[in-house]
Amino acid sequence: MIKHIILWQLNDGYTEDEIKEIKAGIKTGLEDLKGQIPGLIDVKVITEGLASSNADVMLDSTFESEEALKGYAVHPKHVAVADGKVRPYTVSRVCMDYKV
Repeated sequence: MIKHIILWQLNDGYTEDEIKEIKAGIKTGLEDLKGQIPGLIDVKVITEGLASSNADVMLDSTFESEEALKGYAVHPKHVAVADGKVRPYTVSRVCMDYKV
């Protein structure tokens, strides 16, 4: 199995209400991919980190294999969420993939 962890920081300048809406959109968009993409075993999005955090949103996902992760990266449903709900609102992205 492969873990795929991503941390994002949101762009500056959003109101608290906008931040809540953006985070909810990212969470729903990504978590709704479970069962729709081959090899995606589990996906969780954390939007409420502690004050000590320096990231705003975390994706914690599990895949059957590296090939499944590669397929996810280009899958049209994932690309639609990334392009519509994540990339327009984030300024930075850090990723770590590893075997479990």
